[in-house]
Amino acid sequence: MSAGLREVKIFSGNANPQFAENICMNLGVPLSASKIFRFSDGEIGVSIEESVRGADVYVVQPTCEPASEHLIELLIIVDALKRASAYHVNLVIPYFGYARQDRKTRSREPITAKLIANLLEKAGADRVISADLHAGQIQGFFDIPVDHLSGIQLLASYFRRTLAKEVEEKSVSVVSPDIGGVVRARKFAGQVGNAELAIVDKRRSHEIANQCEVMEIIGNVEGKVCILVDDIIDTAGTMVKAADALRERGAKEVYACATHGVLSGPAIDRVRDSSIKELVLTDTIPLKEEKRLDKITVLPIAPLFAEALRRIHSEHSVSILFR
Repeated sequence: MSAGLREVKIFSGNANPQFAENICMNLGVPLSASKIFRFSDGEIGVSIEESVRGADVYVVQPTCEPASEHLIELLIIVDALKRASAYHVNLVIPYFGYARQDRKTRSREPITAKLIANLLEKAGADRVISADLHAGQIQGFFDIPVDHLSGIQLLASYFRRTLAKEVEEKSVSVVSPDIGGVVRARKFAGQVGNAELAIVDKRRSHEIANQCEVMEIIGNVEGKVCILVDDIIDTAGTMVKAADALRERGAKEVYACATHGVLSGPAIDRVRDSSIKELVLTDTIPLKEEKRLDKITVLPIAPLFAEALRRIHSEHSVSILFR
């Protein structure tokens, strides 16, 4: 970080400390000292172990599983830093949990994404840096700056290298697993190069969460190497059914990728037994040892976040990272 600017302090919660370490390594700064402990009744306690007075502070904490625990932990850390007179408290939330309910689709439903935005602001957050929010409008739920990074470039670059021959032969088709992801898939296809676009038309069950029914494939996939692209893979039901539908319609091979690998419940068994040849994720959520498969590849996105922090701190444009 440049001399003459406010001191930078980077803290980490328990959700993904390795991600925070990787950011620090890319920036050439040490991870600041803090202690997170439990009271005997299970309540979370936080102790900041060094001065943060007048410093620009960044807290790295994805709100992944267990989401509620990591969220409360983050709120307590922010409160501690504000009360310790930090100049700015910036939240680095690689994976923004509780984002899937971003609007009311039925009567008497909550909008949890807005609720979490309110909680973070009330706790004292001055800025949020995240990646591939489940819906772009979530940025508007905040009244503080939100830097919305994307893993699309990183994922597209990986496939552009590993499928170079197929890309050159124009035999790659990028597939959106639902209508809502078409913009993301079109952007991905443009960055892979020479890729066609296809869409899975599905119907989601509102009676049972995380379940959907694949209906039809829109676009040409016969004889193609298909890449399914999404922002989140949770139980993997959508991806696996979409991959099966693509194979049934003549796809040569099926790859899948997403920025956030939640991989909850039966996800790992589904991926293991699926027709997906390779699943590519970023490290916004730590992949536990028991979830590691030979067909799962994890790409480091921490360098992108580190560059965003460098630009924010030195007051340079962040928008170039979106391209």
